[in-house]
Amino acid sequence: MAFEVLISLSSFGAAEVGRHGQLWCSQLSRAAGADSVEVRGEMLRDAEAELPALNGLASVYSSPEGLWAEGGWLDSAALQRGIAAATRVGAKRLKMSIGDFQASSHGSLWGLKVALAETRVELLIENDQTVRAGTLAALQTFFDVADRAGVPLGMTFDMGNWHWLGECPLQAAQALGHRVRYVHCKGAQRLPHKWVAVPLGDSVAPWRAVLRALPADVPHAIEYPLVGDDLLAVTRTQIDFIRAARA
Repeated sequence: MAFEVLISLSSFGAAEVGRHGQLWCSQLSRAAGADSVEVRGEMLRDAEAELPALNGLASVYSSPEGLWAEGGWLDSAALQRGIAAATRVGAKRLKMSIGDFQASSHGSLWGLKVALAETRVELLIENDQTVRAGTLAALQTFFDVADRAGVPLGMTFDMGNWHWLGECPLQAAQALGHRVRYVHCKGAQRLPHKWVAVPLGDSVAPWRAVLRALPADVPHAIEYPLVGDDLLAVTRTQIDFIRAARA
């Protein structure tokens, strides 16, 4: 089944992106065989100049802001900033986490529904590395409430982030797979005091089983460190790895 392989530009690391910029990283990604890239909002140095230059290279814009601010109120300004940036970069999809969604937030889903009705950008919810927006229980609660409010949303499934919260990625994939519209391929390894992101092939997780539980026909992005003297070759090898894993 045909699917797209993307590079999340954070994979090149803050130092490399800071040195060269996201346009250079995008061009390298495409030269290595990626179908598209995910632009990272937190790594933009000059959004006014960079976003238009990236138009046509990106299909996803990743916002570092949560949908609900601390205290549980819908951060409509953050949502509009994300939609505007995605539009400027020509991305069809906007990736955000739910932020501090809580019981008092339920009524504000109407505002989200109105905002999304006015844009062609598709909002995808990602499991992040926070308890409030990254555990299976928190996300299932959110999606159930959103469904009842008439705001059906797709998901960005980050394979690695579950480990940071002591969650089982396979259990999450089985529970949420039907919602997944985009996959972040990320392996994980445990160091003495923390988890670190690694290529899928080096992961301690049952990543093949997790992939099997997720839809095969949605875009898959590399979101683990791409480093080496020949960055083009390294990137090409990992793109080929993801394609083969899904073949």
